[in-house]
Amino acid sequence: MNTKAGASDYLFEATGLEKEFDDGQVQALRGVDLRIAEEEFVAIVGPSGSGKTTLLQMLGALDRPSAGTLNYCGQSLSNLKDPAAYRAREIGFIFQAFHLLPTFTASENVQIPMFGNERSPKARKTRALELLKAVGLEHRVTHFPSKLSGGERQRVAIARSLANSPSVLLADEPTGNLDSASAHNILDILSNLHRERRMTLILITHDMSVAQRASRAIQMKDGRVVFDGNPAELSARPKA
Repeated sequence: MNTKAGASDYLFEATGLEKEFDDGQVQALRGVDLRIAEEEFVAIVGPSGSGKTTLLQMLGALDRPSAGTLNYCGQSLSNLKDPAAYRAREIGFIFQAFHLLPTFTASENVQIPMFGNERSPKARKTRALELLKAVGLEHRVTHFPSKLSGGERQRVAIARSLANSPSVLLADEPTGNLDSASAHNILDILSNLHRERRMTLILITHDMSVAQRASRAIQMKDGRVVFDGNPAELSARPKA
């Protein structure tokens, strides 16, 4: 898949996006219209149950909408023949709970997304070391997750998300399990990656201080987009 916007002016474009669960008893998304350009840093904010994680799963082709359209580079994500290939090539995922394999070292965890490509074992190790260096963990290469702090585990997870040089990073509450100092460090790393590698970064958070690091904030409530603009303007708005 072409990672440039190409036929569309936007990387992601959603129109009338809806998602229902439990035979329509739960409406997670209610007519979401959304456009995200290449190389944007977007924070999607809102309380639990607002639909922000459901939206992120749609962008990563982990789920399909009940109604509406969602395109990536002008191509429908709902009609992908191989969603796993799209995720492997285009998307890097970062989760709040890290999702590291406890019996794998930091290096081995970073190599996991590379197992399905043509890299040799030596090339995988070299790539993993390069990425761990990029997040300041070259001295933790052989450590297991149990021997790493929360911030270090998240840095391993970030390195893993970059393994296949994705175009987009989707980060779901990446600082949610961290103390304030570690959270600040992780945000610095993500901001630098966005700027230096010219990646599109979409970050889910309920914390407005985290959202302030983005260039654009999208606020969700009850499955709808209720604000889309400058994070500073969102902070200044009275709470609903």
